[in-house]
Amino acid sequence: MPILGAHMSIAGGYYRAVEAAAEAGCDCVQIFTKNNNQWKAKPLTDDDANRFKDALDEHNISDPLSHASYLINLASPDAALRIKSIDAMIVELERANHLGIPYVVVHPGSFTTSSEDEGIDAMIKSLDEVVVRTADLNSMTLLENTAGQGTNLGWKFEQLEAMISGVSDSSRIGVCIDTCHAFAAGHPLDDAREYEKTIKQMDKCFGILSIRAFHLNDSKKPFGSRRDRHENIGQGEMGLEPFRNLLNDNRFQKTPMYLETPKGKTDDGEDLDEVNLVQLRSLVDK
Repeated sequence: MPILGAHMSIAGGYYRAVEAAAEAGCDCVQIFTKNNNQWKAKPLTDDDANRFKDALDEHNISDPLSHASYLINLASPDAALRIKSIDAMIVELERANHLGIPYVVVHPGSFTTSSEDEGIDAMIKSLDEVVVRTADLNSMTLLENTAGQGTNLGWKFEQLEAMISGVSDSSRIGVCIDTCHAFAAGHPLDDAREYEKTIKQMDKCFGILSIRAFHLNDSKKPFGSRRDRHENIGQGEMGLEPFRNLLNDNRFQKTPMYLETPKGKTDDGEDLDEVNLVQLRSLVDK
């Protein structure tokens, strides 16, 4: 059975995210370790870390994952912003390491006023510095594929390949695949043969062993739209087949998968995370 979970809020304490994950029926959990729309971070205490780890053990929640701030742009042509982003990414990894979280997911950045090639080169230089300055940490970086809005990098698997292969120690860089982003970027997943073709393309570019996590999201926008809008499972443009293909792929049975779908309740008062998890588990071949 696949390892399924969701992103949960740390409001009230990091351990609260674990409790919420357990209540929703998750196997794993993703969190922000700080406010994702602010540069500054409240100090992380030993008590925060210990309560978080104890909650994971108590509720049998595995594979905690952290998502980095949306403000970080490691590919920026603006030197000051890039330096600020590097420092912020290092803080993200330090905080994850303190909490015992092995991976931090980050978006590959945007080249904005420069070019795609210049953005990739800036990203490689940024990642190199991050890797060197966090060499003593257990936590490492996962690059997330993007939908390709505007000047965002990472929507082509070849862009991720160039970034990872360009880093001096690529063993410290992995990949997180978002289903909505892949769909919106024009990578087919629904037909079994097309799904396999997309997975083979990933394998050719960066190797499927580099994929350490998945984000499971349907898409509000159509295939190839290059617009990032998440939807509940089976309620968007993707339908259920892409998720059925992925959940029954033996190559990813031990790779944790996290919902980033809309929060809230159904008209019947059911928690949407719980509904989405039930929907996903119903797709797994018995």
